[in-house]
Amino acid sequence: MENIRKRVALHNLGCKVNAYEMEAMEQELKAAGYEIVPFAPGADVYIINTCTVTNIADRKSRQMLHRARKLNPEAIVIAAGCYVQAQKDAGKIDEAIDIVLGNNRKQELLDILENYRKEQGQEKVLEDLEKPVEYENLRLSSTGEHTRAYLKVQDGCNQFCSYCIIPYVRGRVRSRKKEEVLEEVRRLVENGYQEFVLTGIHLSSYGTDRGESLLELIQAVHQVEGVKRIRLGSLEPRIVTEEFGRALGGMEKICPHFHLSLQSGCNETLRRMNRKYTTEEYMESCRILRKYFDDPALTTDIIVGFPQETEKEFEESRRFIDQVGFYETHIFKYSRRKGTRADRMEGQIPEQVKTRRSHELIELGKKKEMAYMEAFLGKEVEVLFEETVEIQGETYWTGHTREYIKTGVKSGENLENCIKKARITGPLKDGIFICTI
Repeated sequence: MENIRKRVALHNLGCKVNAYEMEAMEQELKAAGYEIVPFAPGADVYIINTCTVTNIADRKSRQMLHRARKLNPEAIVIAAGCYVQAQKDAGKIDEAIDIVLGNNRKQELLDILENYRKEQGQEKVLEDLEKPVEYENLRLSSTGEHTRAYLKVQDGCNQFCSYCIIPYVRGRVRSRKKEEVLEEVRRLVENGYQEFVLTGIHLSSYGTDRGESLLELIQAVHQVEGVKRIRLGSLEPRIVTEEFGRALGGMEKICPHFHLSLQSGCNETLRRMNRKYTTEEYMESCRILRKYFDDPALTTDIIVGFPQETEKEFEESRRFIDQVGFYETHIFKYSRRKGTRADRMEGQIPEQVKTRRSHELIELGKKKEMAYMEAFLGKEVEVLFEETVEIQGETYWTGHTREYIKTGVKSGENLENCIKKARITGPLKDGIFICTI
């Protein structure tokens, strides 16, 4: 390919798995001699890694594709990922798209891009994820962040929650080989990374297709020399057994920061969602984590306005969320997804009701978040410093504690990628706490 065709602009939408895959594609492009340029006029190729988790995500995906076409009508526009995978049975998906690159085919990007020049019309490269497929082994040796590396270790989901389209666009559970995960960890350690986040579409299912377990993988990563911190992506509550909690509590590199997906604090709503636990089981998982970690940061996702959610069910959910005492709650209004069971349910909730319930839980979440962070005032914490920011005309080095509380310190030395003991002395601004070292 001529140099004039080698300027590539990339834009990612959606989750941390998508972000990992985009960085892996970018790394492949660079190695092949492509120049990565801003998402602006002048690129020869535009790649949008799309998302379809909500209707809003669909709309943003379409908007970015059409924006790319306007930025350079002569460019090659590539739509990758979940939004286009969801439309695999459609004919020509969108006039703005030249190449449709589905999930589990992203490792073929370079060949597909080269081949496109010889083809006519829209090229669709989509895997049939209804059938068993192998794990797509994308690799990274560096990431966009300089201190923290996200590791994709698993893809696919077998849960089929009634509101969720993801099992249809990501396929069934498939896990990355443990040896390949460890090889990537060692490579990233050599490049200076100290903190690692294990992530996947349904992380708790890691290894179930290979006769292994997530705990075994965590233990193996923990043993790699140079790894200083390990965080875990979203977990299903049922994985947090006494054995799991005790094992994690015995590993000093595990950060006490856990995202336990809840979705609703009402058992009847959870049943309609096809979530496979009760609020009592969920609370037991929280109790176990709090038993083995000192005041861990627990975060979660909540869906409001699920079909048939009554005021009584919502109030039950609100009380449960209040009782758990999360560090952060991510609130989402239920979004209908064509092809899911919930889309066909009677009793769809009016948008204004969803909005009211959402605002109520957001306000509750803010109070809980502030209460959790304020409990750390005066405490000694461990901070991994990442970057400088300007706040009220002054420069602060900012980083995160093991609980993922953002802190800032004034210092004349270069603290990038340094882990330091610090004491939180007071609130600063925008959720950043002052600390001294």
